[in-house]
Amino acid sequence: MKRSWVIGILLALVVAAAGLSITWLGSPTDRLAVVPTSAQAQTTSTNPDTNQAITDSGQAAVQQAIADVGPAVVRVEVTSTVTVSSPYGDLLNDPFFKYFFGQPNSPQTQQQQALGSGIVIDYNGQKIILTNAHVIDDATSIRVMSTTGQTWTAKVLGKDDTLDVAVLKLDGDTSDLPTAQLGDSSKIKLGEWAIAIGNPLGLSNTVTMGIISATNRDIAKPNDVGYYYNMIQTDAAINPGNSGGPLVDAQGQVIGINTAILRESGNNIPIEGINFAISINPVKEVLGQLVNTGKVTRAWLGVTIQDITQAMAKQFGVDVGKGVVVADVLSGSPAEKAGVKSGDVITSIDGQEITSASQLQHVVMFETVGKTVNVDIVRNKQQMQVQVTLGARPSDQELYGSTSSGSSSSSPSTAQGVKKFGLTVGPITSSMAQSLGLNSTQGVVIMDVAAGSAADWAGLQPKDVIMAVNLEPVKSVSDWNTIVGELSDDAAPMLTVFRNGMTQFVTLGQ
Repeated sequence: MKRSWVIGILLALVVAAAGLSITWLGSPTDRLAVVPTSAQAQTTSTNPDTNQAITDSGQAAVQQAIADVGPAVVRVEVTSTVTVSSPYGDLLNDPFFKYFFGQPNSPQTQQQQALGSGIVIDYNGQKIILTNAHVIDDATSIRVMSTTGQTWTAKVLGKDDTLDVAVLKLDGDTSDLPTAQLGDSSKIKLGEWAIAIGNPLGLSNTVTMGIISATNRDIAKPNDVGYYYNMIQTDAAINPGNSGGPLVDAQGQVIGINTAILRESGNNIPIEGINFAISINPVKEVLGQLVNTGKVTRAWLGVTIQDITQAMAKQFGVDVGKGVVVADVLSGSPAEKAGVKSGDVITSIDGQEITSASQLQHVVMFETVGKTVNVDIVRNKQQMQVQVTLGARPSDQELYGSTSSGSSSSSPSTAQGVKKFGLTVGPITSSMAQSLGLNSTQGVVIMDVAAGSAADWAGLQPKDVIMAVNLEPVKSVSDWNTIVGELSDDAAPMLTVFRNGMTQFVTLGQ
């Protein structure tokens, strides 16, 4: 298998080349027409070779966990208004058409319905619903139904698009509504049981079970605006309609909120057994802000960071696990104002040692906005300290905008660079820079990656932009030719690469 693309806090599953994509679990437009019913327990025959006592104990634990959480899982039915444009929009807006036929009718609106799931919890004596933010986006009305068939209208108390979580408040008497207990997602281990409860495809109160397949997964969101961090991966079957429902451990505590599944791009076929849930601990940390203010305010450095591999450690003069490297510094950010630069290694903040990108993110985001912190860094293998006044983190839309995956209308120049490490590169035209989200034409764009080459194994792709080699800036094809011309064919250089609005470091051959 090819080595994973390492980009630390902004790590996303590099699935585009494999024809894969992450998909939310929102309900489909056409869902099965079913009458909500209570989940029915099923019995299975016992393998005679299995110790009966152990089997019975395990089944009893799972059944009790379902009994504890199941009644607190609700259906979340959302109605929204969407704008529907004519398929002949371009023709109708043509000046020639308008001259002869007048102004076309304005776009029409129509009602759209969606289905998700939610979890009832008790927050300081108040019963509220946790669900995904994407479930209730653009909602004009929200209806919640319990497992007993009771219904309430609901309003949004608060939502956080970064974490993709929303809090709903029910109108009416909720005294008989059961609640679920939130667990500790930091304690889960690979191979532990994971139980998903929700309303997939409209099938109310559906229970599936699997195991925890992985933890701390960082993936790109389905809309390409921002990233999920610290996700739980499970093979417990979840489908459209499960969004917002709980992922439960064998002790009957909620350890995550089911959110996304991996699909094969193009034909929308789900990839079996690769499903993702938001870890519950970050949800608990922002719950107070969501209930009391309706939003989450996070502190922000304004850097793109990644963990340091063994090969990268040699370049930066640090040990693996002793800091994180700054891949990029956002323009106008607190870090830029403080003088932090790409290639700096952040080793501690206010005396707290930094060992991973996820840790740094957690340390910073829950600091006080406006606080000045001491940031210890290693630059050019020399230690130094800078003071950074933390700002308020912008929204994902402001940070990432909408990414462009379309190709440039202009072909690359024929002035290709020296072929090295399986890479064919060329200059960046003005139109290409705009298409790739660049502010200038500096750098070289990858035009082709030879199959089986060092670059291919490292995960490099056409349209990636190489900004530096071994931290030496590459502003043009000429720079590329000069720098790589001095390197042997079996060298393992570290490339600074720009892709989809992000800068990251990639080491070849190791």
